[in-house]
Amino acid sequence: TGNKTDLDSDSTHFHDVLLGIYSLVFVSGMLCFSVAVHALKSSSTSITSIAVFNLLFTHFLFLLTIPFRIYYYSTHYWNLGLDFCKVVSSMIHIHMYMSFIFYLIILISRLLSFYKGQDMRSIQRLHALLASAAVWIIVLVVTPCVVTLSYGKIAGQKGNETRECFTFAGEIESTSTKAINYVVSLFIILATAVLTSLQANILLVLYKRDGKKCTLQQEFSAQLKSLCFALIMVASFIPYHLFRLYYIEHLHLESINEVFLSLTTFNCLDALTFMGTRTCYRWTQPCCILTCHH
Repeated sequence: TGNKTDLDSDSTHFHDVLLGIYSLVFVSGMLCFSVAVHALKSSSTSITSIAVFNLLFTHFLFLLTIPFRIYYYSTHYWNLGLDFCKVVSSMIHIHMYMSFIFYLIILISRLLSFYKGQDMRSIQRLHALLASAAVWIIVLVVTPCVVTLSYGKIAGQKGNETRECFTFAGEIESTSTKAINYVVSLFIILATAVLTSLQANILLVLYKRDGKKCTLQQEFSAQLKSLCFALIMVASFIPYHLFRLYYIEHLHLESINEVFLSLTTFNCLDALTFMGTRTCYRWTQPCCILTCHH
């Protein structure tokens, strides 16, 4: 009980931390989004490219809600109504899980093309576009229903709609909700670890097979980019979900959970992979050509 009181009285300190994190994510995220759109405007329409476009759209939708978080954490007051609070609050979770889904599609398509020799280009552009449309229709239909009918009920009963926001720890007190949270967090942790290991193994296989010449290959560049996505998943998602496994039974740590949750939003910077791998490729290609000639 004493710990809970201390954390409540120190909430403004967490607000300052969250204000700094979200301000940084908003500015850098918008810049990275602009760079990525420019870099991808002439890309192919493969299943991977379509998944990346969906990923960028997910980032963009979430970034639009960050100014409202910045407003709340700077003023320590919410006067935009509980319903809008629930929308803004739910967007960070939608962003995280949608990002995870699109990361899975990108990585699994790369893994299948390498380990199974399955050409993902056989999946026609129309099919990929229809699948994307179906995913977004489900999200846009199901999410408003969930947010309206069940999310934030306890907060509403407590009258938090005129002063506080993003305080929904009470929503996961039921046994069934806790079980779902355990399953989801464990799945994300395990899936991320396995996919990252498999992706790293691909680069190791390519390097053992071709040596330094591997950096001249388009396949190596594509797989390196996929490894960057996998590492972003590790850095963004695993710390939060590891803490969440503990937080589920210690809901008084809600403010700390919000800080860990905010760290997942740094995956908005994944657009840097487009610059990073291309820059690396431009620098390593001349070196490898000289090495081959010698």
